[in-house]
Amino acid sequence: MSPRPPSSNRVEQPLSVEHVLTELIGFNTVSHLSNEAITRYVADHLARIGFVIELTQYRDRRETLKFNLIARRDPNVASEKGSESSGLAYFCHTDVVSADRWSGPGGDPFRASVDKDRIYGRGACDMKGSLAAMMAAASRVTIDEQTAPLWIVATADEEVGFEGARCLVDSSSAYREIVAADPVSIIGEPSRLRIVYAHKGIIGLQIHSVGQAAHSSTSEGVNANIAMVPMLQTLLEIDQRCRHDKSLQDDRFDPPTLTWNFGVSDRMRTVNIVPDHSTAWVSFRTMPNVDGAELIDQVLARAGELGLQVEKFAGGPPMATSLDQPCVGEMCDLAERFIGPNEPAAECYATDGCVFDELSRRIVCGPGSIAQAHKTDEFIARDELTRGVDFYESAIRHWCGK
Repeated sequence: MSPRPPSSNRVEQPLSVEHVLTELIGFNTVSHLSNEAITRYVADHLARIGFVIELTQYRDRRETLKFNLIARRDPNVASEKGSESSGLAYFCHTDVVSADRWSGPGGDPFRASVDKDRIYGRGACDMKGSLAAMMAAASRVTIDEQTAPLWIVATADEEVGFEGARCLVDSSSAYREIVAADPVSIIGEPSRLRIVYAHKGIIGLQIHSVGQAAHSSTSEGVNANIAMVPMLQTLLEIDQRCRHDKSLQDDRFDPPTLTWNFGVSDRMRTVNIVPDHSTAWVSFRTMPNVDGAELIDQVLARAGELGLQVEKFAGGPPMATSLDQPCVGEMCDLAERFIGPNEPAAECYATDGCVFDELSRRIVCGPGSIAQAHKTDEFIARDELTRGVDFYESAIRHWCGK
């Protein structure tokens, strides 16, 4: 961890959330690129308002350098009132999905475009708007007003398999401190400030069939698709079972199914060559009471019969915080001021929160709508961004304040 900057009589002005968001959008952080520059930008701003910074790094599967950040701000000893609260932790990711087909105003997805009601740009909603809101909220609460720790965590590679989050879990000493404290933890994904207490997990498989290429007019080749066809029939049967078997469903979610999805490709564009490779992929979203293990076993067994190879991708488990946890109701009460009466919800997407399963009080809540995430004209409404700052400030004061 970097040391806290020396204290001084100078009071930092609260950050402008729109200014911070426009600057965050300006960093091209599509997942295959390094996120070093944006991470250092966030670290610098948080250090100025009293946070101690841990930066960790790793190289992804393409050998691209990636960065995670954990920032912690403790209360001044003089202002500590012996609060029993274990504090508040906020989690976000700095990577974004690609923007190759951007159709938003301005023509450049990495240059924010601000109009009367909206801020456009890749990541404006998912989830740089949320990070900007938390940074602005933290700047409104001084160390002297804190009685419990506040953490801000930013990871890489959420959009491509939660790799940054896994690195934190495996190698960060600062993350171990969060686990030991087990604070109320906000995953800041866009939810329009609705309180999400559970979400689905995700698992992926690839199934490989290998044949032998040859001219299609001869009998020398082995068509890789021949073994794949009966495998696809098995995948179809599983898909149909997921849609109708009540034992594989959870009515808290909409849709209540595993949402089994699959496809196949031999990448062959020449009709007179026998395809020598064929790959099927499977993606499905697990639920707290439905892990799909028996379906994976069925795929593995059928692949073995057909001589196919199966590759499993880690994905992430579902997230579920018990409704008996007081923080769920308290979060709903805090949100009521901004969105009106509300009930805790279960969502079908997955977040980094699935990797942080050592934390018992995880809540997904952030400004913006998931309906705008990943769109070619992604935006966040300016009033939602403002409400996000206000909500996060209220959460900081509730769990970290006097």
